[in-house]
Amino acid sequence: MADIDIPAHLIKLESAAWAEQQQGALTFAAADAVQAAYREHAAAAGISRLELEMAVKQAVRHPEEPAA
Repeated sequence: MADIDIPAHLIKLESAAWAEQQQGALTFAAADAVQAAYREHAAAAGISRLELEMAVKQAVRHPEEPAA
């Protein structure tokens, strides 16, 4: 995966959604907000939305593991 600059607001949104998911309480609003932010940032930065999402989830869920 290429190096992707991840804005702090994406980390914050994904972290909140991940916390909800871990508690079994992920809301549609939280999931939708994260996906909308991924789409917006990917389009503005000219990068793959999927690669962006994967990079953010890696940073939030496995911060100690190096990216492959």
